[in-house]
Amino acid sequence: MAKRTIKKAVLAYSGGLDTSIILKWLQDEYECEVVTFTADLGQGEEVEPARQKALDMGIKEENIFILDLREEFVKDFVFPMFRANAIYEGEYLLGTSIARPLISKKQIEIAHQTGADAVSHGATGKGNDQVRFELGYLALDPDIAVIAPWREWDLNSRTKLLAYAKEHGIDIDGKGQAKPYSMDANLLHISYEGEWLENPFNEPEDDMWLWSVKPEDAPDEAEYITISYKNGDPVAINGEEMSPATMLKTLNEYGNKHGIGRIDIVENRMVGMKARGCYETPGGTIMLKAHRAIESITLDREEAHMKDELMPKYAKLIYNGLWWSPERRMLQAAIDATQEQVNGDVKLKLYKGNVIVVGRKSNVTLYSEEHSTFEADDVYNQKDAEGFIRLNALRFIIEGKKQPERIKGLVGDNV
Repeated sequence: MAKRTIKKAVLAYSGGLDTSIILKWLQDEYECEVVTFTADLGQGEEVEPARQKALDMGIKEENIFILDLREEFVKDFVFPMFRANAIYEGEYLLGTSIARPLISKKQIEIAHQTGADAVSHGATGKGNDQVRFELGYLALDPDIAVIAPWREWDLNSRTKLLAYAKEHGIDIDGKGQAKPYSMDANLLHISYEGEWLENPFNEPEDDMWLWSVKPEDAPDEAEYITISYKNGDPVAINGEEMSPATMLKTLNEYGNKHGIGRIDIVENRMVGMKARGCYETPGGTIMLKAHRAIESITLDREEAHMKDELMPKYAKLIYNGLWWSPERRMLQAAIDATQEQVNGDVKLKLYKGNVIVVGRKSNVTLYSEEHSTFEADDVYNQKDAEGFIRLNALRFIIEGKKQPERIKGLVGDNV
């Protein structure tokens, strides 16, 4: 197939081995101008060195974009997701998945700003990220060209990548050394895949975990914190108001100190294979527990139950790269409507890997002590329950009288 004619491409660029090679490969294979985009999502690494690396590879200063996206990431992506209590396959808090729509959005914005006609990423043809990036690109600009080098080139091993880097004089700054794991990090989480973890029976090695202390080595004394919520989002810790990114960063510090947020899972990738991954999501684990606690006293029962029924679908949409889809936006509108009264405080105890809810209060609570008390009250007539029960049992009563043979097998003759 003839290669497309590309004038200018925006590359999601970290400055590491893979994207440095992609940068050179785009210049050579497509003979196009390259714009580099480096996102600071709170991954804990300096992003500014990517500027000099891009300059060294011939990228014009005006074509180098390094953006601090931490506040936007948490406010417009992480927080909306946590309003839904989203969790994939019962455990994964979607730390990698939720970063991709923001990166895609910024690449498209930069493409429009610079007049680029293509975007490019470094995701392989085996994983989820290729889908997430490209669904984002095409949802936001259906005419943009997408270049996915891993699906085009023959550099399918680290040996070939290193040889290519050497041949073309690419300074890899020590990053050509094989990492023990494939890792992705942002302000919400850090993930580990590959190598030792590819055998799902191998226990993760202690020195793999980079963010959190081992739960057994966490402080022997529990620590209490109070998180305040407004419209479903955390806004303060122990009475101190914080921006979204500062809130998550602070909760990460609490979680890391107490060994909170480690998981080891085998997940079902959208391309059809199973993959074993380990994740540290300290602040997110605390937020999920606290958010459910404040919802427990501020959401109507059926509202809360329907929200829980919608959550797996919502989580799957994010996992599968469909953040920009009309169905995700539809669900988000419904979820956000439930959060208007999700206001109040949640008191938590943090102890050796555990997040324990020990208190919750709200000015708009639906919890009524006078109705729930086990002592005498003047607001609830217990005799009302009899009619309620018999009405709910009416269909059983009719079936039992009209078709006794259908229920005979449900009750044994010998007791």
